[in-house]
Amino acid sequence: MSHTERLPRIRTYLMCAPEHFTVEYAINPWMDVTVPVDPELAVKQWQILRDTLTDLGHTVHVLEPVPGLPDMVYAANGAFSVDGKVYGARFKHPQRADEAAAHKAFYAGGPWTFADPVHVNEGEGDFAYLPAAYGGLILAGHGFRTDPAAHAEAQEVLGRPVISLKLVDPAFYHLDVALAALDDENVTYYPGAFSESSQRVLAQLFPDAVIADRADAEAFGLNLVSDGKHVVLNTEATALGEKIRAAGYTPVHVDLSELKLGGGSVKCVVAELRP
Repeated sequence: MSHTERLPRIRTYLMCAPEHFTVEYAINPWMDVTVPVDPELAVKQWQILRDTLTDLGHTVHVLEPVPGLPDMVYAANGAFSVDGKVYGARFKHPQRADEAAAHKAFYAGGPWTFADPVHVNEGEGDFAYLPAAYGGLILAGHGFRTDPAAHAEAQEVLGRPVISLKLVDPAFYHLDVALAALDDENVTYYPGAFSESSQRVLAQLFPDAVIADRADAEAFGLNLVSDGKHVVLNTEATALGEKIRAAGYTPVHVDLSELKLGGGSVKCVVAELRP
């Protein structure tokens, strides 16, 4: 496909407002309990992101936030859906464990087949789906949060091949801060976040990938959402934005400075629903 043929595909997303967002514990290297969060700014930035997605023509459902669960804003971590099947999350850290039930309740109200997990996994934080790559391929990260055994479990639940990728840098503790789908068959990623063997696997599977550097990844540029043409990413990730533009996509920058304090950006707060 030439750069002039990049076409968006309408998506359906799930988000959760940061009404209770704060950084009151540290479970990833980006969280610092001594740095205060501006709650009003966090809500404003979240709303701008939601409006950006709806203005692009996408549907955004909103999950009701629960008091006492400050990380619920990171809605991507609550489950992973493919073809109307949903593989539920089971969080590693007890501070987030109750989020899983809230996500399960959401899917119970729709046309979904929901599977409770046996193994620890953090939803789209560690899973990515490319429906046009090799007939439909799931990429799955492990090393810091998700148990590798969850990859096989997800494959049985979802009926799609799962490629396991080992994350080796604590700064990039979830797959979605190290790799992102740009469209239905191609990705962008930071090689240094992965083991050498996983780097070789990615290079073989995606020879046309947009390769990010460490500065791109540290700017949370890879924590993005794309509809196949428009790539919504953190405003600080200007260098990656230009690489994406050179590959024929249209970068759309949004400021999520407050939500970055919890260790996430655009993708962390947006789950894709795939009926």
